[in-house]
Amino acid sequence: MSLERTTIWQRPAELLQELIRFDTTNPPGNEAPCIAHVDNLLRGAGIETTILARDEARPNLIARLPGRGQAPPLLMYGHVDVVPTVGQAWTHPPFEGRLVDGWVWGRGALDMKGELAMMIATLLRARAEDLEPPGDVLLALLSDEEALGQYGAGYLVQEHASLFDGIRYAIGEAGGFTVHLAGRRIYPIMVAEKQTCSLRATVRGPAGHGAVPIRGGAMSKLARLLQVLDRRRLPVHVTPETRQMIETIATALPFPQGAVLRLLLRPALTDRVLDLLGPLSSTLDPLLHNTVSPTGLRGSDSLNVIPCEVSVALDGRLLPGFTPEVMLAELGQLLGDDVDLEVTCYEPGPKAADMGLYDTLAAILRELDPGGTPSPLVVAGVTDARWFSRLGIQTYGFTPMKLPPGMDFWKMVHAADERVPAAALDWGVDGLYRLLQRFGP
Repeated sequence: MSLERTTIWQRPAELLQELIRFDTTNPPGNEAPCIAHVDNLLRGAGIETTILARDEARPNLIARLPGRGQAPPLLMYGHVDVVPTVGQAWTHPPFEGRLVDGWVWGRGALDMKGELAMMIATLLRARAEDLEPPGDVLLALLSDEEALGQYGAGYLVQEHASLFDGIRYAIGEAGGFTVHLAGRRIYPIMVAEKQTCSLRATVRGPAGHGAVPIRGGAMSKLARLLQVLDRRRLPVHVTPETRQMIETIATALPFPQGAVLRLLLRPALTDRVLDLLGPLSSTLDPLLHNTVSPTGLRGSDSLNVIPCEVSVALDGRLLPGFTPEVMLAELGQLLGDDVDLEVTCYEPGPKAADMGLYDTLAAILRELDPGGTPSPLVVAGVTDARWFSRLGIQTYGFTPMKLPPGMDFWKMVHAADERVPAAALDWGVDGLYRLLQRFGP
């Protein structure tokens, strides 16, 4: 291997450019060439790797760096598949990985090939510098996260769970980056995420010929159902993780912003305060409620037939620790007896966050930016953390990036012109390397 390749860990932006140039749009994914590229890079540095796949076109890579045996193994993982770019207008082509004015542009720059580039660089640095971490470090590059994970984390957890024996903590996506709020720098660390709880809501009424309108039928009931969901929220719930998150951020903010934020923790006032928060409300609202979003309709298959039954697909998300029975009860009370509700998919997540590694991660962020404030984060979506939680593994979203003011991480993810500052990747490798030095007792 050339000297340039053996020192590529010093240039994580270059690593990211290489990853972006593999089009791993899911569907179909086609992650194999990207995985093979990283496999060659790691094996060339003398790092042990294993390839496992349910489908040869959609493999997963597990790399292991031996440790001193003084701590349980640490898992770092991320996905190489990305969401489509169809219909988006990009300033620079999404799969060329261009470096322009200090920014790497391309699909996956933030979600999550940029984070993987940092993890890969960190492992290569540890190997190059003969670091012997407190325990073994496993790096997993996964397929299929942007869909159901059945070819990636789901497959590994279901078919190769022994690979993860002894692991208590993992590092994954969605955290450690700068959020600029009221002149302060907040660094959220994901400690919990909501759970998928998809439903079908069905209403019924008399059928008939389209030429003879029926008033108050199934379609009319559907209209009322959608109107209720549009105008009303499900009940407020302040979970321990969300409480800690809001209290930590409120303490860091100046008056009156901090005082207003704390009012969210009073359920009688929560919804009224959310209505006053503007854009911030869209971030905090789903962390204080179980939610459903209508995403699909099914009615008559014929234009001239008034259906006797209409159903709407609901993308439901449960707060940590809640069950589908709670969702059914809350929706039933909101929508009334005319609506039949059925859970179509439930993917449980961890019931409560294990905060055992949190202080270590927060301390690293304070070292990297003494003026910043680390904070717990609850994520409204789901990640591969839900799969690893079935093995008793707590995932932290911790991929440190110091981002400039005006850059909104969440708005750029999955959007056109996704990009990341190259300097943020260097900063992140420094943070992850510190973690590899000290994750044990």
